[in-house]
Amino acid sequence: MKILVTGASGFVGKATLIALIASGADVVAVSRTRPAVEGDYEWLATDLLEPDASAAVVAHARPDTILHLAWTLEHGKFWVAPDNLDWVGATLALARAAAQYGVRRFVGTGTCYEYAWPSESDCCEAITPIAPSTLYAISKDATRRVVEAYCASIRMEFAWARLFFLYGAGEYPTRLVSSVASALAAGNPARCSSGRAIRDFMDVRDAGAALSALAHARVTGPINIASGEAVSIADLAMTLGRLAGRPELVHLGALSDRPDEPPRIVAAVERMRRELSIAPARKLSQGLGDALAHCSHQ
Repeated sequence: MKILVTGASGFVGKATLIALIASGADVVAVSRTRPAVEGDYEWLATDLLEPDASAAVVAHARPDTILHLAWTLEHGKFWVAPDNLDWVGATLALARAAAQYGVRRFVGTGTCYEYAWPSESDCCEAITPIAPSTLYAISKDATRRVVEAYCASIRMEFAWARLFFLYGAGEYPTRLVSSVASALAAGNPARCSSGRAIRDFMDVRDAGAALSALAHARVTGPINIASGEAVSIADLAMTLGRLAGRPELVHLGALSDRPDEPPRIVAAVERMRRELSIAPARKLSQGLGDALAHCSHQ
């Protein structure tokens, strides 16, 4: 199978590219900068926001499947970035190019923030209401609705991976796991909120493996990519502290809780486990230990 993967040099893109190469697929990687990944794949230096870029890369690659990861994701800014609107248009252009050149399957990536935030139940693809509230999440959901309808009209397979809370080597330094691990690795206090919020954390390498499996599968529609395990931010931070041997450096409550912070966001992952035959290969403590080791060597 020939798979074109966009956003291949990003945090999720690199992990997914590694998994795709390991799967034996014929991979064409699309990104603005060359991915820091070794292996047998073709790289196309392309900015998909440029006019006609989508048609050019699809015409060149002629893939069986497109796995679309590219989007604006600058940490702390992507929630309201005007670029979200540009990526809606770029994704639609990519889907049209896919149809023009006979692509069989289109896989896009969304976010857990498309869901209405439940306080008790897990986010389930078939049950939980969709109620995005930020420009980023609204843009993702709008893209999913339009591309899904378009693919249905031309009988192209369409799947939509909703990613939850990913962590690992290469993530933005101000994200939770990276910021706490970096502080601990340097012997500095790790200042955190109260940590009462419950989240679903997954090692980005496991997410890459799940996305690779989804690209190869015949599964259609929305599917959660997550661990399915609920953990409080406080427990995650304290686990990092214990792994570093410096739990006293984790200062819970040093930062204010955000007033609009959802109390609980956890995925139902029965569909991922059953239809993709995928489950995380790493326990949370192992993944956090690897993240801490990566920060210690920076």
